[in-house]
This record gives sequence, structure tokens and C-alpha cells, in this order.
Amino acid sequence: MSAPTSTDSAVNEGTFTALRSQLQEAATAFADGPDALEGILLGIVDDVDRAVREPLEIFPVCHHSPASALAMARRLREKQPKVVYLELCEDMAPLLTELRNCRLPVAVQAFATEVDGFPAEWAPLSVVAPITEASAEYQAIAYALDTPGVELVLVDRSSDHVFQWQETKDESAGPADPDAPPAEEEAALHGDAVGVEIGDLRPRFAELEEHLLRHGRVRHWSEWWHQYVELPLGDSDHDTYRQVMLLIGSLFRRLAPGDPHRVRVDEDRERYMWTRMRRHLAATGTDPADALYVCGAFHAASRVEEFGVHGADTFEISPPSATKWQHGLIPSSHAAIEAQFGLAAGSVSIAATQWTKNLKRTRVKPYRLAGQAGTKTPKKAAKTAPAPVPARAEEAAASDRLTGFLRRPPVLDRLDEAELLGWSVEIVRAARRNGYLASTADAIAVFETSILLAGMRDRAKPTPYDFQDAAVTCIEKDTVPGRRDVRRLVEIMLGGDRIGQVGYDALPPLARDVHDRLAPLNLKLQQRGVQRALLDMASRPELEQCSDVLWMLRYLMPHGAARPIMGERRLGERSIQESWDLALGTHQRALIELGYEGVSIEQVLEQRLRRTAYGPQATTATVLQAVEDATLHLGSRRLAEELGRHALEVLATERSVDGAPEVLRRVRGLLAYYRTSEPSLPAWIESFVKTGYAHYCTLLPTAFTDDDASVRQVAAMLGFLFSMESLALSLGCDRNQLELAVAQSHPEDPAKTALLWAAKTQLGHLSRADLRARCDELLGNPLVVPAYPRYLSGFLHALEPVPGLADFVVEAVSNAFARLPDPVLLPWLPTLITSLRSGGADLAPLLIREAGRVFPGRLADLDTWVPPWRADPDPAATRPSRDRSAGPRGLPLLAAHPATCDAVANLLGCDDTWQTTAPAPSGAALLTRHPRTAEALGALLATP
Repeated sequence: MSAPTSTDSAVNEGTFTALRSQLQEAATAFADGPDALEGILLGIVDDVDRAVREPLEIFPVCHHSPASALAMARRLREKQPKVVYLELCEDMAPLLTELRNCRLPVAVQAFATEVDGFPAEWAPLSVVAPITEASAEYQAIAYALDTPGVELVLVDRSSDHVFQWQETKDESAGPADPDAPPAEEEAALHGDAVGVEIGDLRPRFAELEEHLLRHGRVRHWSEWWHQYVELPLGDSDHDTYRQVMLLIGSLFRRLAPGDPHRVRVDEDRERYMWTRMRRHLAATGTDPADALYVCGAFHAASRVEEFGVHGADTFEISPPSATKWQHGLIPSSHAAIEAQFGLAAGSVSIAATQWTKNLKRTRVKPYRLAGQAGTKTPKKAAKTAPAPVPARAEEAAASDRLTGFLRRPPVLDRLDEAELLGWSVEIVRAARRNGYLASTADAIAVFETSILLAGMRDRAKPTPYDFQDAAVTCIEKDTVPGRRDVRRLVEIMLGGDRIGQVGYDALPPLARDVHDRLAPLNLKLQQRGVQRALLDMASRPELEQCSDVLWMLRYLMPHGAARPIMGERRLGERSIQESWDLALGTHQRALIELGYEGVSIEQVLEQRLRRTAYGPQATTATVLQAVEDATLHLGSRRLAEELGRHALEVLATERSVDGAPEVLRRVRGLLAYYRTSEPSLPAWIESFVKTGYAHYCTLLPTAFTDDDASVRQVAAMLGFLFSMESLALSLGCDRNQLELAVAQSHPEDPAKTALLWAAKTQLGHLSRADLRARCDELLGNPLVVPAYPRYLSGFLHALEPVPGLADFVVEAVSNAFARLPDPVLLPWLPTLITSLRSGGADLAPLLIREAGRVFPGRLADLDTWVPPWRADPDPAATRPSRDRSAGPRGLPLLAAHPATCDAVANLLGCDDTWQTTAPAPSGAALLTRHPRTAEALGALLATP
């Protein structure tokens, strides 16, 4: 690079004389000696000089800055460049034309669900670049897309390189505040995506930022930037704006700490962008004077060798990885931008308000994409000509204006006083609507306090931040009566949180297909908020397809996007009426990201089911759940059979019983469905029952003695064996496997011991009398009584495989309450209750129903009630024997009330009369009336 001439040096000398005192103060505070001080001062001047003299005009910007957007609009109308180079991921270029179908703010997103070349734990990968109307990048995009003959070239690294150059996936995110409240819904619109911003301009030296905030009498960086950069640059000319932004970028760059990785990434980005621009200039033959390079002020003051159109061409761009990226637009919001990039709450909304004020004051006509949704078209009657663009002045004149501009304090004019008074009245009105006891006196107090705070902070006019502090001081007092505090009311009043929307034409095919299939609901599904959908499939059969879509969306999308209020869908059951709360507009980002995975929700659902079933963490229970979901939502027998065969393979490889309860529940449901809906069971489920029977028989003895296997899991194994036994035996299984497994089980845990006794009872190896005797023996042993609740827990879990023991469990609990003394019973009750609650909450209703059947229903009957297990312990022993010699017993009740029998006899055609006394036995009347059978039998027996 050639050395600067004396004329250029003189120009730069005059330009930055007014700033030298400020640079000296900063350098004295942060530099470590005279050499460093001289290096910082001369380096800043050299950086600005180098950028200004570059043949390819560099336009430095700050992200979401209304001053940058205003200066960009002015410069584009003055220069009319033929090529615009923009600092944005180069792979996002095809999506920019779809911005006209959206309501800003939105974010351009690159998304990858499956990674190839990156660590698997990084998946999914997501990069977003939010765009607002009050931003320089939007002005450049709108100008380039709607001006014939203008080419827009994105020159920043691709989304793939964003992750290639990172050491960890989340290194770009700031440190999480453990005391911070959970993010609101609007602030989480970007999810966990990596943010890419155009013009990240913030001190990277913590002491420098602290120094600026303290001496500027502000609380956070957004307020400092608004007060000392945004407002002064709002009315500046192009040369002043450009040199000040280059100065700030160079200052922050030279006073940044030497983080090797971050410095390397920043310099590689600059090398990448200049390499792309030189290659484009060489390929198209574009004159650098006809082009404009829009980048962050931090990168505009670059010192790499590749800087400039005549820089070194030594940087090699690495090839992208094999990861397949999907691109789209997602809705964004001011709160989401603030949360992702660490800005103060409400700063982007204040910037949008400042952008509107700048346009009215300067009469600059901004660029807007043709057909842009959400933009206001000016009325013809109120249309005013844009302010004439001044001719380009000499550097000396610009120097004088810059020095005077930086030294002149802003003046509080009458327009700002009227605006501040309007703010004060509006905040009092909003406070009264939200429950505050505010009055006109509070409005006056807010007005005066805002001016007072601005004066205390050395400001000529109050900023929105001063007004916010004044409103909180004068109105909020001690408590917040409503849901919103005064600080939030001020943010809403000054513009609120604007939430963008992606238009129908810019949606991916899957999202458009969802909207088309839900069109019969006649709802505005793109609107934010919750909408109620009523589906009466009985009167409108076409709504069944809408119901299918809604159930699939409920499975695929976050909670709240599609929530059923009435109706359910289970295997073999379909509702004829349903009611849904839909919030697809609120969850538009999730719907758009589904479009990255496929072209229809059926395809995405099938892919996710396969991914779940074939994943490394898949268990038999999760695969069976995938089978059930495939049957329920897709109705695909092919997919269900494929996943069912895979469940059989997973079951054969499992060596634990952790998922036994879930396996039992899902297999029972699938068997019940197939038995009622199909003529025969599928082959896979028959194989599953057969294999599962042998599998659980093999694991049963080990599970009884394994401390890691819970009682519920062992009970589920026995439930599978007993409930599937008939089907398994019909398929060729041997019952001896089960009997041998039970015989080889020797548990030591009381709960598992009781479970084993129940299994032996079911198999017939242990009678009810023996089981009752063992329980009586436990209650009679003082050493075992403290562990008796654990035995009851085992009996309670035994109701899963042996539900016929419900009456015996009631008997066991009742005997414990009857026989144990109070000193033993009262300390034992908490253990009993916790055991029943934790171990058998799902089986307790069965126990309660059985107790309700056994115990008397009235309190008066309780004193005379005798438990059935005591009233008739052996019904066969107490049953009276019948004396056959006494003749027929007769039925005195029928004889006393013969009307019923007479009616039945008339229907059958019988005319016999009633017998008043029991006659002597008269033999078989049927043989007397029809003797031929008896005669033939006698002849047969008499034959020798």
C-alpha cells in the first residue's frame, strides 16, 4: 500500500484534531506507556485514512441502527451504485427476495438437522440473521432488489463456515445469567440459533465499556450508544457519519483484548469478504467506483493484508462440509433481537421510534421492497419531496463540519418539549388503565423529573431512558398493582415489541400445505394468539382430514401450538366432535422448521418415528410407542410392521427390565387393537409375544434378586407372562419355562417375596390357605412387623399379574389394622401410606373398589358386620348335606307365588297342575311316556 501524501496527511490531521483530546484520555487510562499511547493514536488515524482512500467505497454500519439506516438511504440515492457488497452469509442470498412477502422483523435462517463433519452433539445447527426496517442492511437489500441493473452480492462466510470456525457450538452466545428470569415467548423466537449480525459494534474491553458508562452517566451500552452516537449522527452528512463510524470501529478494535480465537475469526472473516469481492470484481469487470461495500464498522477498520481491492490474494477458502443445509425465513421480534445480541430491553423498539422521527425530520425517502407487508404507503396528498442531496464537498469543509458537530450540544427545542409532554400524559393514562393511582400531578412530575434527570446526566434533552426512569420514580411508588410495571408500560408506549410474520408465499411447501389442509376451519391461522376450532365430523365429514392434520401437528410441534380441548384419539377410537386451541401463528417458527425436514407432515412424522426407533438410545418401549404412533397418526401398516420387527430385535438384545411396565402397557393396547380391528394378528406381534415370553422367563430369576430391578418392573414381567400365556402357548411356547423360572427365584426383599408368593398362587403351587397362614405368621412375629408394609406393597403390585388377589390384599390390610396394637400401628401408618402412594398409585383404585365391595355401605351396619374371610372360612365344610331319603325338597317359594310359573307353563304349552303335597317317588315319567328307547336298550343288553 502506498504511503499517504502530505495533502492527505493534512486532511486527516484537520479531521481528527477535535478528537485527539478524547483519544488521549482513553489511551492514558488504558495504555501501558508512551509507546502504546502513540501506537493507538496514530493507528486510529491510519485505519480511518486507509478506509477513506480505498477505491471501493466502504460504508461502515452498526446493526439495527436508525442513524446507519438513514445514512445508507441518503448515500444510495446519491451514489446509485451498480453493485452492493453486503456483510451477510453468502448462502442466504436466494431468500432475500422473499422478504417482500413478510412483515418485518424477520430472520433469515440456515438450518441443518443432520450433521456431517461436525460433532453429533451439535445437531441441530441453526444460524439466523434478523432484519428490521430500521437497519442499513434492509435499505441496501431493498435498493438492490427493486432497482434495475443493480446486483446484490453477499460476501460473508457461509453458514457452514460459521460452525467450521467455532471451537464450540455455543461460543457466540454470551454467558448465561443464572439469576435472570426465564425468557418470554417473544424473546425466544430465535430458539438456540447462532446469531449473525451486520455491524457488531461494542467494546470488547470490559474496562473501556465500564469507563464509558460511568462517565456517560448511563446504565447500559444501548443507552450510551443512543445518547452519544445515535442522536448526534442522525442529522450528520455522509462524510461526518462515515469518518465517525470508522473512528469508533478502529478505537474499539485497538482497545480490544487479545483473545486469539476471536481475533483469528474476525480477521478470517475480513480475509474471506475481501477475497470474495476481488474475485467478483475480476469476474464481472465492475469498476470499484461503481460498487459499495456495506459492513460493520469493526470490520471496516481492518488491518489484514488482504484488505482492499489491491490487497494480497493469499487467503484460501476452505470447502464446505457435507452437511445439508436448509434455508428459510422465520418470524423475529424486537425482544428476540435484544435477547440474542445482549441489548438492553426496549432498545430496538426505541431505535425503531427514532427511525420514524428521523424520517419525518429529515424528509429522507427510505427504500422499501415493493409489496412489502406491514409498511405504510404514504398518502398522495401528504406526499412531500425528499430533501435535496447536497453535492459532495471537499474534505476540508467536512472537517470543519465534523469538529463543530462534535462540540455542539443538542438543544431541547419546542418540538421535543411537546413530545415529552405527550409522553407524560400517555404514561399516566396507561398507568391508570393498569391499576395505578396516577393523576395529572404525576404527569407534571414525570415531565419535570425527566428534564431534571437529563440535566444531572449532562444532557441537553431527555432521552427515552431518562423518561423511563422518571416515570418509574414518580408513578410506581412501592407496589405494582397489575401484571405490568411502569418500565414495561413505557416500552409499550414508545413502540412496544414488534413481532414479524412470514407471509404465505414465503413459507416452505410443508407450511403452505398445512394451511391449505386446514382451510375448511375458516380461521386466520397466521395471526398470533390462540384461536378456537370446533370440528363436528358427524355433520361435516370433510373435517376428518383437518382432525388428522391437527393430531399430527400436536405430535410434531411444541406444546400449545395445537392443543385439544375436547376429543381424544386412541387405538381403535375416533371422536366425532373435537375442540382445539390453535396458535400456529405464534409458533410459526416451529412450523417453518418442520418444512426443513420434508415436504409434508406425514413425511416428517415418518422420519421422526424412524429416527426415534433406530436411535442409539432406543429401547423396546420407545420402539413400541413408535409403532403405536405410526398406527394412530399415519395408519401405515407397512411402517408399523417394520418398526414392530425392529422392536423384536431390540427386545432380544436387552438385558435389563427397566422398560417392562411400559412394554406391557403398549403390547396390551396393540393386542386389543389388532384383535378388534383385523381378522388376524400381524406376524410381528405374534413373534414378539413368543420371544417376550421366553425372554422374560429367562430374566425372571435374576430380576427377583437384582437390587436395581424394582418391584414394579418385576410385577410387569409377571404381568406379561401371565396375561400373554394363552397366546404364547398357542404359538408353541412351553409353560415349563415359567414354572422353572418361578421355582428358581429366591428373593430377599420383602416386597419381591410377596410378589413371588402371588405368582405361586396363580400357578397353583401355593393355596389361599397357605398364603393366609404366611401372612398371619408375619403379623405374629414382632421382628417382622416393621417390614410388613413392604410385603403389602408387593401384594399391591401383584394385582398387575394376578388381579384375582384383590380380595386377599383387602383381607391382609384389614388383618393388620385389627391385630396390631396402637403403639405398633401408629408409627407404621406413614410407612404404609408412602409405600402405597409411591409403589402402587395406579393399582390403588382396584384395591379401593374391592374394599368398597367387601365393607358395608352404611355406618349402622358396621357393628354387626362380620368379614367374609371369618364368616365362612370353608364353605364346603359348613354346607349342610342333603338327605335324599326324605324325598323331594320342593320349592315353597314357587308354590306360594305360582303366577310366574303359570305364565311360563302357558307359553310352553304345559297343562300340568300344582301338587299340594310331595308324593312318593314315581320314577322317570319321560321313560313311561316314551318306552321305545328303554325297550331297545334292554333288548340290546339281553342279547348274548
